Amino acid sequence: MDSSIIADRRRLRRKLGFWRIVAVALVVALGFAFYAFTFGDGGTARPHIAHVTISGLIVDDDELLERLKKIEIDKQVKAVVISISSPGGTTYGGEKIFKAIRAISAKKPVVSDVRTLAASAGYMIATAGDTIIAGDSSITGSIGVIFQYPQIQPLLDKIGVSLQEIKSSPLKAEPSPFHEASEEAKAMIRNMVVDSYNWFVDLVADRRKLPREDVLKLADGTIYTGRQALKVKLVDTIGGEPEIRAYLKSRGIDSELPMVDWDKKSNTPFLLAGAVSRLITIFGYDDLMKGQDINGILPPKLLLDGLLSVWQVGHD
Repeated sequence: MDSSIIADRRRLRRKLGFWRIVAVALVVALGFAFYAFTFGDGGTARPHIAHVTISGLIVDDDELLERLKKIEIDKQVKAVVISISSPGGTTYGGEKIFKAIRAISAKKPVVSDVRTLAASAGYMIATAGDTIIAGDSSITGSIGVIFQYPQIQPLLDKIGVSLQEIKSSPLKAEPSPFHEASEEAKAMIRNMVVDSYNWFVDLVADRRKLPREDVLKLADGTIYTGRQALKVKLVDTIGGEPEIRAYLKSRGIDSELPMVDWDKKSNTPFLLAGAVSRLITIFGYDDLMKGQDINGILPPKLLLDGLLSVWQVGHD
């Protein structure tokens, strides 16, 4: 074969390779541009209803708080649905999430959607919504506060280990797992628990528009099914998505707006599964996304810092 023909073919291959690379880069760039324009910081360029799921143990969660703040200021979010499946957690964590949801509610309607379980701090969060919708057999309530600490002194006695301590004052580092708490230490913790409990009771009384004495009768740690909670006015409605949309319609929200999941985003920018999921929802094929795995809502007991507002099943 003539050498000039071979050279021409090589030049042609190089040109084709170059334009292939340019085409792929252009497609990727357009994809990222579309993603940034359409979804921005987590929402969409179209008006929609934001859906946030809060599940598992409730803690001081900076990522969730930041996400709720973005929802608050996003003008394309016309309403918010907070789905809760939680046995509770730290009182402080619940307090911060409660305040973040109330800030959203000052600007747009918020529905609290009680799923399998929204107890203790989970119920605290639910009260932040403008209305609470629960299932017939959902579990809610357990209004109260608890402080727990381990006692390992009997074990140390059995294995012949002792602990000596010198401290600046009798209540420093109390209660301790290394010796029985003094009456003064117990009184200190009790006062702290009662103060947090009173705050919780007042919050429920205010949000549910109930007399404080009525809330005190409900706030003995009792849990309620959705039907029972409706009777004692801890929830507003029994139902699911149809009831959620009906409520939002009563607040002037278009019932045809897509409901878009504002989930925790991946730190890897090249994983666009979340974008695909949102696109499917926006274009009306959200039924394809219904078959999601159900996360467990009762993880093993953990030692959490601070006062707890958590419903616990059984005692080990």
